[in-house]
Amino acid sequence: MTVTNEDELEGLKAIGRIVAETMQAMAKAMEPGMTTRELDGIGRELLEREGAIPAPESTYAFPGATCISVNEEIAHGVPGDRVLAPGDLVNIDVSASKRGYFADTGATYRMAPVRPLLDRLCRDGRKATRIGIAQVASGRPLAAIGQAIGRFAEDRGYTLIRNLASHGVGRSLHEDPGEIATWPTRGDRRRITRGLVLTVEPFLSTGALWANGGADGWTLYSEPCAPVVQYEHTVVATDRGAIVVTAPG
Repeated sequence: MTVTNEDELEGLKAIGRIVAETMQAMAKAMEPGMTTRELDGIGRELLEREGAIPAPESTYAFPGATCISVNEEIAHGVPGDRVLAPGDLVNIDVSASKRGYFADTGATYRMAPVRPLLDRLCRDGRKATRIGIAQVASGRPLAAIGQAIGRFAEDRGYTLIRNLASHGVGRSLHEDPGEIATWPTRGDRRRITRGLVLTVEPFLSTGALWANGGADGWTLYSEPCAPVVQYEHTVVATDRGAIVVTAPG
């Protein structure tokens, strides 16, 4: 989607606030002994209360309102009977639509007690996303996002999952300009246009390079097996930089 007027921007901000607040409320509600299905139910109730439609379910018939991935699961985790436990690394990904506008956000949370290695990984995961967002502005190369994140990851001794990309969003969950690498690439000559709506969502890891599908047809796992974190925002490109529509309220 390309934002062309203030009404469109306000529509994106509205659904951006809803998904951000839903994700934050889910994270606050997490506790040991809760199942991921119960956590998803909290998210569904909050989205429905705001008149928002869960995007994975409506777009892809995903079996849940939100994606909840625990430990070895790194993305697209299906809510179910898995019980949250102390020390778990939990990724919550919330995307939804309202009045024809879509927004997508995600974050990785730690269940106490927290290992120092994972605490550092989470802090750096947030920073990697901020670094990527800082590259978003009218006229800049799309590939600059991945180049900047890649430099940060290499300097800190991390790897990046190289088959889970950012994407266009706004009028549907995934749309033009298609996949946007959050790792260094060559040959991508695309430019960011004014008003372009996209996600920035690097998957930062202590050693994993790829995401592989599991038996349920949805859940993705790291290869090689290593901790992975993801922090995601929906942003709008302007001449002065990015407007983050999923920023915390």
